[in-house]
Amino acid sequence: MGKVSVAVIVSLWVISVSILVNRIVPEPYMDEIFHIPQAQQYCIGNFRSWDPMITTPPDVASLTAVLAMYLACLKKSYWCSAVLGALAVVIRQTNIVWMLFVACTGVINITLVHTRDNVEENNIYKAIRKTNRATSNDNVTSNSNLRRRKFSNALGTDKQSTPSASFFSANHSSGLLDEVEVILLALWHRKWELLVSFSPFLMVFVSFLAFVHWNGSVVLGAKEAHTVSPHFAQIMYFGLVSALAVAPLHCSIGHIVDLFQSFWKRRPISFFQVLIAVIAGFFSVHFYSIAHPYLIADNRHYPFYLWRKVINAHWSMKYLLVPLYVYSWFSVLSTLGKVQRKIWILAFFLATAAVLVPAPLIEFRYYTIPLYFMILHSHINDYQSWLLMGLIYLALNIFTMTIFLFRPFHWDQEPGIQRFIW
Repeated sequence: MGKVSVAVIVSLWVISVSILVNRIVPEPYMDEIFHIPQAQQYCIGNFRSWDPMITTPPDVASLTAVLAMYLACLKKSYWCSAVLGALAVVIRQTNIVWMLFVACTGVINITLVHTRDNVEENNIYKAIRKTNRATSNDNVTSNSNLRRRKFSNALGTDKQSTPSASFFSANHSSGLLDEVEVILLALWHRKWELLVSFSPFLMVFVSFLAFVHWNGSVVLGAKEAHTVSPHFAQIMYFGLVSALAVAPLHCSIGHIVDLFQSFWKRRPISFFQVLIAVIAGFFSVHFYSIAHPYLIADNRHYPFYLWRKVINAHWSMKYLLVPLYVYSWFSVLSTLGKVQRKIWILAFFLATAAVLVPAPLIEFRYYTIPLYFMILHSHINDYQSWLLMGLIYLALNIFTMTIFLFRPFHWDQEPGIQRFIW
């Protein structure tokens, strides 16, 4: 299916749903009662007015700005990427983490690719010199022909056969410390070039720090309800949600068997890794599992029911779920490890943790950006998996929209109609 066909189908779906929602729910709902008057103040030119209940500027595209920033960085348009990063941070302040992640991936790509190119050039040069020595006693014609053949072979195969070049091969068999060492050396040798290239990101980051110092907080309003809290259980929840979001890949029997076999081959190191992960998981859910007042009081969202019916159904449930959290993370990291460098995976995990751990409230929208990065870099080539995921998302969204539109309810303590939403 072509890009135009996909765009047409998505547009028709979005337009039709928007028309249906606006007809059935014409009045502002939930946070819209704060955001719409704020947007109206902007439209009349009053930029000094601010509703203290709003934590971020009115927006509809946080995700779009982040992905556009990442695309610009991949194309090595760093100034454009930094400008889009600034826009993403204005839209949602925690996007500063993803701007730093994008900048890190840009540095990783530049340093490792530059080092790989140097290694390949050296290998080709050595192959040519070896060929010259081996054929020095032949006549001129055969020497010339043989040299050309050897040179061609060096270009075609030597890059894959030498140990140095295989360090950067597709399977990324190098260790994390090896990659860190290569990057640090490249950073030192190219420090001024990289500083100039990535200075736009540094300027945005310094501006963000100045804003936080001036504002006294990351959020703009409702600061009491959005204080930074060590919520390490949040990273556990994200692992499980991510695995379920790509269930046809992470929950298939074949994948589970492959993951177990991989662990068995790497024993006892893999057993030690699992043990550490399980201990960290129990520690996180026992000491750093937060029940935010909004979570336990608002029955209009999925997390409310997941908390009451699953995580908090019994005192033991949060501990029984730890093995699922651990499996989910190992499955995600294993899938990423097939196509991504270890240093990239570490940067992704740290960025995800930096966004989720300080957030005391459990909301699926916090998971959106790391989930997109994970799926985009998993390189899922199985069309059956894509089809199953599409059907699952379609069914879930149809169910959610049906409940939202056609099953309203009332609260005794508050007038007006309430509706279930994500």
